Amino acid sequence: MTRTILAALLLASSTATPVLAKEHRHAPPPEPKAKNVILFIGDGMGISTITAARIYDGQKRGETGEENQLSFEKFPNVALMKTYNTNAQVPDSAGTATAMHSGVKTRIGVLGIGPDAEKGVCRDALAHPLPLLGEEAKARGLALGIVTTTRITHATPASVYSRSADRDWESDTNIPAAQAGQGCKDIALQLSEAKFDVALGGGTAMFYGKNGGGRRADAAADLPAQWAATNGGVVVKDAAGLAAAPMDKPVFGLFNPSHMTFMADRKPDSPEPTLTAMTAQAIARLKADPDGYYLMVEGGRIDHAHHAGQAGYALEEAVEFARAVQWAVDHTNPKDTLIMVTADHSHVFTIAGYPKRGNDILGLVVPPAGTGEDGGDGQSPLTAIDGKPYTTLGYANGPGGIYVDEDGDGEHARPVPQTGLGARQQALVPLGAETHGGEDVALFATGPGAARARGVIEQNVIYSIIRKAFGWER
Repeated sequence: MTRTILAALLLASSTATPVLAKEHRHAPPPEPKAKNVILFIGDGMGISTITAARIYDGQKRGETGEENQLSFEKFPNVALMKTYNTNAQVPDSAGTATAMHSGVKTRIGVLGIGPDAEKGVCRDALAHPLPLLGEEAKARGLALGIVTTTRITHATPASVYSRSADRDWESDTNIPAAQAGQGCKDIALQLSEAKFDVALGGGTAMFYGKNGGGRRADAAADLPAQWAATNGGVVVKDAAGLAAAPMDKPVFGLFNPSHMTFMADRKPDSPEPTLTAMTAQAIARLKADPDGYYLMVEGGRIDHAHHAGQAGYALEEAVEFARAVQWAVDHTNPKDTLIMVTADHSHVFTIAGYPKRGNDILGLVVPPAGTGEDGGDGQSPLTAIDGKPYTTLGYANGPGGIYVDEDGDGEHARPVPQTGLGARQQALVPLGAETHGGEDVALFATGPGAARARGVIEQNVIYSIIRKAFGWER
């Protein structure tokens, strides 16, 4: 009996072995890791902005525009991201950028600190620090780059390297007297004390005292010089200086006292580098690190143009942003570089009115021939109930709103809408500045780890996608 049982066990073992081997042979190969990760953030680049920019870009080349694709729209992986802050249905850039660079959603208006910290309270900020992706990248031996068209102390770039109870504490003179002296450092000081390999953007005034044309309390303050002395780096102030800077040294570029010049206002002889030029310089310098790099690139002035109610300016910024993405795609290895493109939040920006195919995206609504009022000739703009035409692009609120003063004696007449690149589109609700929108934004991804960009995800999941691509978490 015992021999019979033993023989049966041996037979079962011998027949099971090939099955196990077969299962082993069909086990999926390990997922490739990314050596480099580039995160492009179009500040305020909601889906309606992407659509309008796609059309605008095509029309600049003489096409109808609707069939066009921006560079990142060709990426194979796409997701939608929920952008709310922990205490705000419609978010700001500080809370959203913190989610992407710390893995934790937090309050509106704060940087690198948890949701239990009250905005503007230094002691709360010190008590609730969050991890920062920029710090971890340097700690793990990677090179780190930050590129933006805003002040480099502005919310989105600052989320890479800083913790602050208030996004507005960009310089020491921005910290209220009641919060000063409690251990919180302003954002510019934090950057000057941080470890990075490339940092390019605007915001000179935040780093110097009045002797250097800045606003720091110490008239002789020169934070970039202190950074250069500590890190053996080079400080540059224009495109020529950036191009000439040694490739084997860290570089800190500040190209405007505040935000960099809008593309629509840019002169051919501008001393400022474009976003594409800064992206090219950053990648060329960072790729020398054998351990890889993390690079954040922000097209920050898309947001500012929308706040001003100037869609044409926003679309010019978005087209330049897409150009920078294409440069990165063309000059990196898709097998070892994860590239993601997204926005921190949207805007209350609309495309409407039944315009015909190929209609000027910055113009008045002209319907297809045979439609609209009395059939339509395909050339005449539609008119609203006040008898005046209207534009395809508009805003739910903002400085283009029409209102009646308290002393007004009747309904305020709507002016004929402006058209063209510099136009301020009309808005429904009159506000001094247009606001953000609360809808989901798109995430486009290509390269190792890009398959994780799928479905509808929370914004802070980007942090995990990056860390998993690097192999830092499973």
